[in-house]
Amino acid sequence: HTWAGPLPFSWHQKKLNLQYRILERMRSLGMLTVLPAFSGHIPQGILRVFPQVNATQLGNWSHFDCTYSCAYLLSPEDPMFQVIGTLFLKELIKEFGTDHVYSADTFNEMRPLSSNTTYLSMVSTAVFRSMAEVDPHAIWLMQGWLFQHQRDFWQPAQVKAFLQGVPLGRMLVLDLFAESKPVYLWTESFYGQPFIWCMLHNFGGNHGLFGMVESINQGPFEARHFLNSTMIGIGLTPEGIEQNDVIYELITDLGWLKEPVNLQEWVATYSTERYGVKNMQIIKAWQLLFQSVYNCSGPCVNHNHSPLVHRPSFRMNTEVWYNKSDVYEAWHLFQNTSGELGNSSTFCYDLVDIVRQVLQQRVSDYYLEIKQAFQKHVLSQLLITGGVLIYDLLPELDTLLSSDRRFLLGGWLEPTHKMATSKKEEQLYDFNARNQLTLWGPDGNILDYANKQLAGLIL
Repeated sequence: HTWAGPLPFSWHQKKLNLQYRILERMRSLGMLTVLPAFSGHIPQGILRVFPQVNATQLGNWSHFDCTYSCAYLLSPEDPMFQVIGTLFLKELIKEFGTDHVYSADTFNEMRPLSSNTTYLSMVSTAVFRSMAEVDPHAIWLMQGWLFQHQRDFWQPAQVKAFLQGVPLGRMLVLDLFAESKPVYLWTESFYGQPFIWCMLHNFGGNHGLFGMVESINQGPFEARHFLNSTMIGIGLTPEGIEQNDVIYELITDLGWLKEPVNLQEWVATYSTERYGVKNMQIIKAWQLLFQSVYNCSGPCVNHNHSPLVHRPSFRMNTEVWYNKSDVYEAWHLFQNTSGELGNSSTFCYDLVDIVRQVLQQRVSDYYLEIKQAFQKHVLSQLLITGGVLIYDLLPELDTLLSSDRRFLLGGWLEPTHKMATSKKEEQLYDFNARNQLTLWGPDGNILDYANKQLAGLIL
């Protein structure tokens, strides 16, 4: 399956060289590296070379039809499963060495062919066997996202069969979205397999102040004390970083502690360390943010659905989980201290980010006014409100974002240009970078999923 490609040989060579550097650096720091293993998926071309293999086409992924998805899955009973799996891993280890941990996700966001527990156990057994045949010390690292993503399919019996197809202790599960939808709670701690309590936090690399500080602060310790807990650590699994630094600082701090922190005290210390100055107004601002926009409770998904970053519609949900006035007050407190802290790069970034959030909130307010004016046929109000939004507010937001290089569209595009070895490559990379932020696919298949608020993209 391919689209907006193919990727040139130079791209593969650069990625290979980067892989060498990453592995070398990780191992020098005493970190365990993870290599991909064979999960059972094969390209359609194998059916032409080996027409006798028993393979079945899976369903489509997300909003991409079978032109771009619908992978083929080898039967776990087919001899070629082990032939391909062991050959692949042998070559990988020969090239990169090994720390005995391998990733494979056979059914991540893909519905299995059958809910039969024997079948599911056979699949996981086959995947692990292809690792263990090559490396007797192999540990299978697997995302646990599939269990909560398709909860209707993955009932306790199906989860247990799949997990226990691997010897206990030889699979390590990432409870990928544990701060919001922990899987260990309803699977008896993954039925004995070790797991890592993970914070996902961000989808698509979206901008927008967001966090679940109470859940993050309590969750890992509750999991550790869960009945017969098999939790062995804390992890971070965001789809995008370079936003909401405070949340990542908090979760990494908690990994060293034995009990939850006092969040108001913790964020006061954080603000002082971040700017190098103890300022009571800034401390109060951060405490306001921690009790509001950073304290979503319940099953929260940080995926920015603001009218600011989505195509116009009268069906948008503009509700938020926090008191907007807390963000406005935090903004004023930041603004009041800009004279004292304006030379701090981190302060300037945070100030821009908070004002960006304020303007995002105001866009939602204007959207509701425009919607009401349209539905009530008040043309004058529609024109006035729409005019302020289009000709005043959005240009002001673009100007604001232009004031910090970390909010520039060019910062997203420039690395793709530097990577290119020819004009043709530069155009290819540039197109893909722009497409991911907007349409993500030939037909807007995952429209606005990876939306960003960047100067040059707002207008």
